[in-house]
Amino acid sequence: MPDRRVVLVTGASTGFGRLIAETLARHGHIAFAGMRDMAGRNRRSA
Repeated sequence: MPDRRVVLVTGASTGFGRLIAETLARHGHIAFAGMRDMAGRNRRSA
């Protein structure tokens, strides 16, 4: 894939942030997904 991109998605624990991070990764891009409180309320998503 010649048009492979590296992207940073913030707010990726739920909703549109998670959706776009997963979609970009599925399409071959390198996706870094950020979220707050990974040890607390977002533990399951992390």
